[in-house]
Amino acid sequence: MMSAGAADEAGATTPATTPAAADLAATTPAAADPVVADPVVAGIAAGYAFGGQALDLGALLRDGRCRPDVPVRIPLAMLNRHGLVAGATGTGKTKTLQLIAEQLSAQGVPVFLADVKGDLSGIARPGQPNDKVRGRAGEVGQEWTATGFPAEFLALGGLGHGVPVRATVTSFGPVLFAKVLQLNQTQEQSLGLIFHYADTKGLELIDLKDLRAVVAFLTSDEGRAELRNIGGLSTATAGVILRALTAFEAQGMADFFGEPEFDTADLLRTAPDGRGVVSVLELPAVQDRPLLFSTFLMWLLADLFHDLPEIGDADRPRLVFFFDEAHLLFDGASKAFLDSITQTVRLIRSKGVGVFFVTQTPKDVPSDVLAQLGNRVQHALRAFTPEDEKALRATVRTFPKSPYDLEELLTGLGIGEAVVTVLSEQGAPTPVAATRLRAPESLMGPVDAAELDAAVRESALSSRYAQAVDRESAYEKLRQTPATGPETAPETARKAASKAAARKEEPSLVEQVVGSGMFRSLARSVGTQLGREITRSLFGTARRRR
Repeated sequence: MMSAGAADEAGATTPATTPAAADLAATTPAAADPVVADPVVAGIAAGYAFGGQALDLGALLRDGRCRPDVPVRIPLAMLNRHGLVAGATGTGKTKTLQLIAEQLSAQGVPVFLADVKGDLSGIARPGQPNDKVRGRAGEVGQEWTATGFPAEFLALGGLGHGVPVRATVTSFGPVLFAKVLQLNQTQEQSLGLIFHYADTKGLELIDLKDLRAVVAFLTSDEGRAELRNIGGLSTATAGVILRALTAFEAQGMADFFGEPEFDTADLLRTAPDGRGVVSVLELPAVQDRPLLFSTFLMWLLADLFHDLPEIGDADRPRLVFFFDEAHLLFDGASKAFLDSITQTVRLIRSKGVGVFFVTQTPKDVPSDVLAQLGNRVQHALRAFTPEDEKALRATVRTFPKSPYDLEELLTGLGIGEAVVTVLSEQGAPTPVAATRLRAPESLMGPVDAAELDAAVRESALSSRYAQAVDRESAYEKLRQTPATGPETAPETARKAASKAAARKEEPSLVEQVVGSGMFRSLARSVGTQLGREITRSLFGTARRRR
């Protein structure tokens, strides 16, 4: 009979006879989980092993093989650290938005989606199982269940299938208006003086005809004296602004400005079952007006910034805001506008709002803004031209160091695959991970127009916003009548103050308007009715405490 040592040397020892040896073997890399055997895989697995709640993005890709045992995730608490979803057309950016939005909703976090192409409305309906979906779910270790999520459909100015979203001219403010009117820096400053004049004289700027009336008055014979009092505003510059405004209105933009103004608090709702409401802003009807819708989205963000209180670090965001076609926001923007965007993105994090910019390459986003983005999902890039190659190299330089050849990897990713790096629960960047993304559980495509219209009619928001309201404002106060001609600015201010005082003495009127759709818009303008200058926030937008 051989001794135990001889048996070991002969390789005849069994786990039953030497349990200590078996325990030792189970802890060595050769016999352990294959994750441990590959140091790159082990590092990535450890980097995404979060203790708190997290969203599942997909599974690691390693050497062309999907690793469902190594999930790639993002901590829920880090979703207010902002992010970037980038990639060439057709690489799966929209489905990535849908995937993240679904999981946020399931965690009770409201979501705002800008639906530029019109194919995100399906998030409200359960998805359709098929071989492709089942195959993807099996590859990444996903337990796929067809699920619809609570959704609200919105449309700028009511153009399209959605509850109308409007803003008053006063609320939009001069900086954002200068962006949509494509004014230069001098003209932008002059527009700010015009807004200041209207504020101090009690001329409410509700819709475009109000702003046009004020500018036209300031360029008239009577208004030139008022221009001298403002200082720094020439008749020629005011004329340029008037022409730009008239051309803007002639393009059909009047529907986007007016009352009732949309209350951005309605973006922060949860459904009765506790899931976050996904607000889908339908934009296909205004695809030929990209400057307007990108700037309108910035108005929504500026409004949220003003109204929300500070909450500091929380276990989940209040709202996550997806800014599709982000390059349109920055194209041709003035320095003041870019500074305002940077400051808003930097500060709104502490109010619990996360912002994801969605675009084709990171270079579409200014470096000062890009520096504020902690989470990255980078889909495939193409390198067909020298410009493409330059953009590819610039993108690679923005990632943390990794063992990947990112130039090769980014040009070889398939549809629904991406390079991911996010912020860990400690706020440090996670390892760069090539990822095969999960399949959304809702319908990957649009619902039909009749279904959208039915959803809008059933919405609780329709009764508040569907019907436009046109009350007395700057246009009515300044328009010429046969008997008196244009009112002078002092007369206008005096009448505005008198009417405001009269309204305060009529409680029955207050009772009538409190329940109406225009009540919030009326409250937003009370400062101008009293002839006081409105306080403006980062974007020069007028805000009120709700």
